[in-house]
Amino acid sequence: MPKLFTDAEALAEDLIRNIGPELVVGLPLGLGKANHIVNALYRRAVRDAALKLTFFSALTLEKPKPAADLERRFIGPVIDRLFGGYPDLDYASALHAHALPKNVEVIEFFFLAGKWLRVPFAQQHYISANYTHAASYLQTRGLHVITQLVAKRVVNGETRYSLSCNTDTTLDLLQARAAGKVSFHLVGQVNSELPFMPGPGDLPASEFSAILESPETDFPLFAPPSEPISDNKYVIGLHTAGLIRDGGSLQIGIGQVGDALAQSLILRHRDTTAYRQTMTRLSPSTRPLEDSPFDQGLYGVSEMLTEAFLALFKAEIVKREVDGVRLHGAFFLGPKGFYRDLREMPPELLTKIRMMPVSFTNQLYGDEDAKRRARRDARFVNNTMMATLLGAAVSDGLDNGQVVSGVGGQYNFVAQAFALEGARSILTLEATRGVGAKAESNIRWTYGHTTIPRHLRDIVVTEYGVADLRGKSDADVIAAMLQVADSRFQPELMRQAKDAGKLPKSYEIPAAFRDNVPARIGEALKPAREHGHLPAFPFGSDFTEVEQRLIPALQVLSAASASPWRLASLAWEGMTRSNAAYTPALARLGLDKPVTWKDRLYRALVQAALARTG
Repeated sequence: MPKLFTDAEALAEDLIRNIGPELVVGLPLGLGKANHIVNALYRRAVRDAALKLTFFSALTLEKPKPAADLERRFIGPVIDRLFGGYPDLDYASALHAHALPKNVEVIEFFFLAGKWLRVPFAQQHYISANYTHAASYLQTRGLHVITQLVAKRVVNGETRYSLSCNTDTTLDLLQARAAGKVSFHLVGQVNSELPFMPGPGDLPASEFSAILESPETDFPLFAPPSEPISDNKYVIGLHTAGLIRDGGSLQIGIGQVGDALAQSLILRHRDTTAYRQTMTRLSPSTRPLEDSPFDQGLYGVSEMLTEAFLALFKAEIVKREVDGVRLHGAFFLGPKGFYRDLREMPPELLTKIRMMPVSFTNQLYGDEDAKRRARRDARFVNNTMMATLLGAAVSDGLDNGQVVSGVGGQYNFVAQAFALEGARSILTLEATRGVGAKAESNIRWTYGHTTIPRHLRDIVVTEYGVADLRGKSDADVIAAMLQVADSRFQPELMRQAKDAGKLPKSYEIPAAFRDNVPARIGEALKPAREHGHLPAFPFGSDFTEVEQRLIPALQVLSAASASPWRLASLAWEGMTRSNAAYTPALARLGLDKPVTWKDRLYRALVQAALARTG
């Protein structure tokens, strides 16, 4: 039976006493980190330079840290409300401060997007890896400890612990330990908010060397609030929904597009006429390949279980069962309501969701015949940052070598799409980033780094449509990509392709695809937005009503800040737009009774932005 501790420092001392002065510690990706134990080990290493400590991890979660004053006014109370009790990870703070001790090493294979771009130590110690390779890399480094959050349950007098949110690599490593390939201590920290998930992550106490459980070390789970879904992301979701085949299988990656896709699938299922009408307004010359309700339903198999998947589960869209299970996942992360839904779900429904090792969700090896039968007509939907005209995708890093996030499971799923009969890989991206003069195309002629090579090109979806690339010649691929690019950038992209001899000199983009501009998107979505088919927060929100009203207004301000002239124009407009209806929003930002000139300027800017967003 495991040793039971109520003090993290005592547990850390016990580990060091039993293992020795060199510790390689595996930390689960994302939510499942046992923060108190991790911090106790880190503080022990800070005090003792003779202790060599290595953390191997991914997706270190941190509370938002607003920079600008107006941003602090808005997000500060949200941080206090949603993250107030969440304990910061000491090693992350030290990394940002460039103050990590020499005897401590932090290695990650997936970053929180963009958070570590200017931290040389993090960049230098990043390991580029498929998610499915992470467990083997830990083994080769001489893993000593895995420590993670667990849920606890006592059944008929027997205590059991659930790996809950992170069965991903831990189950693979436990399997390796059972086979004698590796030896390590499994250490759990009990968290009362974690749902106890059925499946292979439901473990007897005997699997653990130590357990930390105390009211002082219990804490609220990291729960990022859902963000409002923009027009562009909704259109990407709507186009992608037209590619999902009834009776098939579905994987959704990390990001807002997943929420947009889920709501689009719900619209297609519940109000097929409204879905078809919306798609006609978006693309008058084409009809979605799939636009009927889901009679057979979908089977979900995804490394990440998200709020979007749970919404599809509740809507009886994810309902096709494989061995009694509708949805297999390997880790989860989401807002507070998502965790609550899992905790409170009736047992007979919860058994339809099964948390598995990442080797199960992300690849076909191991019981391959059964996986092939289950994953029929699979659609693997993942986001990418950029794509080239020749169909390569840039998802994890920049051409200067800097890592934005990581490969994660994307390559795994693209490879599955080519290995499975009837399967397709769908990579989604917004056609541009930035606004006004600073706008750039996310579709490039070439780029100095790729995550998915062009020989694995399949389907690319932007807000302007679907580019089906599989099996096509380079010239046809370029033509298809030009048709989903923003029209402001089409001429230069076409010129580059022609100069390289990859597109006939006589080629012209068809007229139907020369009006790919943002204004057309908003106009096409307007009726669906007004009828409530595409709400900003389709699955609920942790933001108050006032905060929800402020978010689009602050987005207008953020866009205007790219140009001093636009910002000045907005300020002048705001000086004449005073309205009593704006008072609650202004009060929320502390601008209802401005005193300083800066407060008066902020008030004018916010008033103008509120007027523009309604």
